[in-house]
Amino acid sequence: MKILITGGAGFVGSSLAIALKTNYPDYQIYTLDNLKRRGSELNLSRLKKAGVEFVHGDIRSKEDFDALPAVDTVIEASAEPSVLAGLDGTPDYLINTNLFGTVNCLNYALKHEAAFIFLSTSRVYPIKALESLNFVEEETRFALADEQPVLGASSKGIAEDFPLDGPRSLYGTTKLASELLIQEYNEFYNLKTVIDRCGVITGPWQMGKVDQGVMVLWVAKHYFQQQLGYFGYGGTGKQIRDMLHVADLYRLIDWQLHNLEKVNGQILNAGGGLESSASLQELTEICREVTGHTIPIKAVAETRTADIRLYVTDNTKVTELTGWKPEIGIKQIVQEIAAWLKENEVDLGPILR
Repeated sequence: MKILITGGAGFVGSSLAIALKTNYPDYQIYTLDNLKRRGSELNLSRLKKAGVEFVHGDIRSKEDFDALPAVDTVIEASAEPSVLAGLDGTPDYLINTNLFGTVNCLNYALKHEAAFIFLSTSRVYPIKALESLNFVEEETRFALADEQPVLGASSKGIAEDFPLDGPRSLYGTTKLASELLIQEYNEFYNLKTVIDRCGVITGPWQMGKVDQGVMVLWVAKHYFQQQLGYFGYGGTGKQIRDMLHVADLYRLIDWQLHNLEKVNGQILNAGGGLESSASLQELTEICREVTGHTIPIKAVAETRTADIRLYVTDNTKVTELTGWKPEIGIKQIVQEIAAWLKENEVDLGPILR
């Protein structure tokens, strides 16, 4: 099998590429990346060592695809992933990458009759609808109530039939627009596709920032003993997210790669679920336990633009269709990230401090 992974020097793309090559040495894995994200250059030696072929290119450029060989499957893992991207009035890079770049990926897949696996995001769900959900304030977290005002929401999390009306961030909108195009290519061009709406993906080799990669950022700030803050919702740190280890995501992609007929045309939510969720307050306690460091955390009551109180993935549909469910919990994720930081402290310090 020949596979192209776009965004292949990024956290998710490189993790998938290395895992695929490790488990299927005979497969030819190509990765395409423009190396814009700081820290992605550190993955080049890892890709080379694994036997993965790296191509320096940009999904915004149709000509860069023309130079690539034919493949059997495209895994579209590229993106400008920041929820705040473009909100300063300069959305061009975001839209050109996350939407027009997807078009180039689709046309390349169509040209070679390749299957298409698209990594979308939970951010396609509108902010106001998520913020209107009924919740319970517990001692260390906010939790979703059973009774909800809309379909697709319960104490288990957010399901695929959650309403899509309303603003969601420019980032989420470009991913949703890409999803719509993918469905058209599936229906009218018979392109085999599956869309995975992922929650927070995390693990070693993610270059975490405030606006994307919060779990690695949280562990890194504890590891390097720097300050953090609980922003919004009263500054209590009770807002929650579910966390999906990239190795768990790999198991799903591996299944889809070899069983795409069974999920062709589907949209699937895929996240850590309630079992692998944590509030910032709870995550802080685990980071203290794992690193042995207690750091100053300021409380800022004011809620920031495009933030949400809680998001947890309801994995019911993906589990029913594929048998997949995440296996790696929050504490193990923190332990693995801390061990990675220790092993690569010299290289990672300038990026993650």
